[in-house]
Amino acid sequence: MPKGGGQFKLGSPYVVAGVQYVPRHEPRYDRNGIASWYGEDFHGRLTANGEVYDMDALSAAHPTLPLPSMVRVTNLATGQTIDLRINDRGPFKPGRIIDLSRRAAHSLGILRQGTARVRVRYLGPAPL
Repeated sequence: MPKGGGQFKLGSPYVVAGVQYVPRHEPRYDRNGIASWYGEDFHGRLTANGEVYDMDALSAAHPTLPLPSMVRVTNLATGQTIDLRINDRGPFKPGRIIDLSRRAAHSLGILRQGTARVRVRYLGPAPL
């Protein structure tokens, strides 16, 4: 799997399924919501900032945070916490706030059920 590449990106407002998303730098971003995960269908494709998506990396998609960013994600049911690199856009389903890579979902113990309530906290920009 090729690694690296990509670019820093905030991006302009965009609309998906009738919902407008406004990318912005939010140093105090700290939200609870539903996490989901994505895997094989996107493995090897380019992410929103031009990196190659690797479902076995600790990464995730977020609709508005700068790309790439670091976040801390906590599974609210178990207390399990991991730090992830945001390098893609999504999820675009109501109520979902982050889309995890397969490895991240496994690390947080949500791979089988597919979704879980989580807390997402912004840690700052991530290196390219």
